[in-house]
Amino acid sequence: MSTIKLGDIAPDFTAPTTEGDINFHEWLGDSWGILFSHPADYTPVCTTELGTVAQYTDEFNKRNVKVAALSVDGVASHHGWIKDINETQNTTVNFPIIGDEDRKVATLYDMIHPNADSTLTVRSVFLIGPDKKVKLTLTYPAATGRNFDELLRVVDSLQLTAYHKVATPANWKQGDDCVIVPSVTNEQIPELFPKGHTEVKPYLRLTPQPNIE
Repeated sequence: MSTIKLGDIAPDFTAPTTEGDINFHEWLGDSWGILFSHPADYTPVCTTELGTVAQYTDEFNKRNVKVAALSVDGVASHHGWIKDINETQNTTVNFPIIGDEDRKVATLYDMIHPNADSTLTVRSVFLIGPDKKVKLTLTYPAATGRNFDELLRVVDSLQLTAYHKVATPANWKQGDDCVIVPSVTNEQIPELFPKGHTEVKPYLRLTPQPNIE
């Protein structure tokens, strides 16, 4: 089993879900994607996580991001659990939850860690670009729920830096200044960054976020 690295093509698969069978790459189409695993259905932290994802649907849609969840439970179990998620989290789950009873997908994505509970998937996150390449991987311990605001922040950063010659500094969020990448010369800055820039050091040049007014 090999660990998936940044820049790898996300493994393709066909699997049953709560919204019917999907072929992962076809389902993604030209969208960005987040595939995340949870340890088990009918567990407390996972219930809050999937409820949060459902509540963030509009934010994911704005960014052209499709989200799919996964555990080694079956689709029938997922359907029953969705009722609890909707009730307790005051939402409506409207994204596919993959049933992976044979652990095919969990194995492809190295979601079962021997040093954790080897019967369950860990809290893995894979952020995938429209080119089907993995842009981010995260693994959380079972006791720690994920911060989906952070995942949205990373999507914003990736979508910005994919099309503009900038990087995002520590704790960056939408609207903050960006770092001009080293490959851009000072002579190129006026054309590329008409909003201007601040040179803190020759290697640390800041400019207003270029893709917003």
